[in-house]
Amino acid sequence: MKIAAAQIRPIANDTDANIEKQLKLIDDAIAQQVQLIAFPEMSLTGYERELAAQLAFSENDERLGVFKDKAQSNNIVIIVGAPLKINTALHIGAFIFLPDGTTSVYTKQFLHNGEEKYFTPNSKCNPLIAFQNKKVSFAICSDINNPTHPAHAAGRNSSLYIASIFYTPRGIADGYQKLQSYAMKYGMDILMANFTGSSYGMEAAGQSAFWNKDGILVAKLNDAEEDLLMVEM
Repeated sequence: MKIAAAQIRPIANDTDANIEKQLKLIDDAIAQQVQLIAFPEMSLTGYERELAAQLAFSENDERLGVFKDKAQSNNIVIIVGAPLKINTALHIGAFIFLPDGTTSVYTKQFLHNGEEKYFTPNSKCNPLIAFQNKKVSFAICSDINNPTHPAHAAGRNSSLYIASIFYTPRGIADGYQKLQSYAMKYGMDILMANFTGSSYGMEAAGQSAFWNKDGILVAKLNDAEEDLLMVEM
């Protein structure tokens, strides 16, 4: 199975441009036989707080149809992120588009300090998907700071743990240490997708990476380039 983390530079206040950017990377991944691709936290809008309600997606947002079609017609799992409105609550969410035409939603469970002013944590949307003989669990950024989160994924026999993040240079070393330790402790492969460039007035650290189930850092990107990190599992 070939998987990819898509490291992108978000465009502030231009969701359409972000969608087009991600579709291009998905096409590049498809051309290289990638079967699963994951983007960073709130990839469709960039990391935003004050503007999140204005930029939010609904569960059946018509703008998502292009991703659903790509997944179904190319036998690929696609994970993109956005602020997500469910009923009256605003969440940090990830849409998971599956080759069978269905869509699952994951919502961030453990918020970063300050996010609670704009977003609601939610543990009810926590899918476990089965694909290519793998069981796949999901995390969004500060979820990985709470050790109960990967422990729960491991308890569900997850073999691949995907973290969509927005980490700055100041925090990336700690993120690396945590994800490596989870891979070693629970015997899970871990794929992490981060932004490059800036979002919300902060620089992103890039360095999207993959650790195997032994905790070995198999591959990583640099801190600056938009690119695909592709790994054979």
